[in-house]
Amino acid sequence: MKEDRYFIAGRAIAVSLIRGGRPAAFLSPTVFFCLVEGPEMAKPLLKDVADSDLCEKIKRVTECKSFEDLRATTEPLEEYLANAGCLRPLRRLEDKNLLVDDILMFQVIHSVRGPFERLRDGLRTLGVLDKIQTHPNSFYPLLCWSPATLTADLVDSFFTIRLSPVDSNRRHAEEVVVPFWRDYLADSEDQEGTQKLGTILSFATGANTVPPIGFSPQPSIEFLHQEYDAGTTSKLPIANTCINCLKLPLYTSYRNFQEHMDFALGNTHGFGLA
Repeated sequence: MKEDRYFIAGRAIAVSLIRGGRPAAFLSPTVFFCLVEGPEMAKPLLKDVADSDLCEKIKRVTECKSFEDLRATTEPLEEYLANAGCLRPLRRLEDKNLLVDDILMFQVIHSVRGPFERLRDGLRTLGVLDKIQTHPNSFYPLLCWSPATLTADLVDSFFTIRLSPVDSNRRHAEEVVVPFWRDYLADSEDQEGTQKLGTILSFATGANTVPPIGFSPQPSIEFLHQEYDAGTTSKLPIANTCINCLKLPLYTSYRNFQEHMDFALGNTHGFGLA
């Protein structure tokens, strides 16, 4: 808060969305709801509590079966409840639900209200917050986490394959490699799933996920013929991430193609991506 990093984070997310950068898919549904409807309307859940010790204590409150159990379970929380302003009188077992709601509102919403407001102020940059509130369904998958769904067919569809003229010697060599490329994507999906496909995408474009507004320029595949690099033929794939272009080496054996693709991907680490 002292360095105003929440505001900077909100502004960075807004600019990234506008510029077609990687989506900031890490917000919880509750935080996203607060951005759209406002914190006052939020209904936080137990899973929103990051403090595992406090989460376990709240869970025990929800599991109380008698009023005596409720009194005994809330006793260790008295200091926390006093600091949180949640000193709700407990007169019956059913009061536990109201108490839990109070605790969740304080822990998830009120205790981080300052950072949240600065994050929201940052998202106002370039009118992004207004668009989030107007089109929440469109922004939800961009701002909230969900399992990645890259597939071999999807990754293949991103790339335009630039082939040499029909019936040329180059074209014949390229048409041998195109099935290798698609087999390699399929094998990657079968062996390591989304993670390997994300690595391939990152190698070619610098992004291991699809940007919110798509790729620009459209990713393409070219081929490394002999005249490349002053008369030598590269054995490894080469990528130009400025133009999203992947250049594939020419092989007549899928095994050789696969080995050199794996070597290139395994020994290239950049862009600060894990």
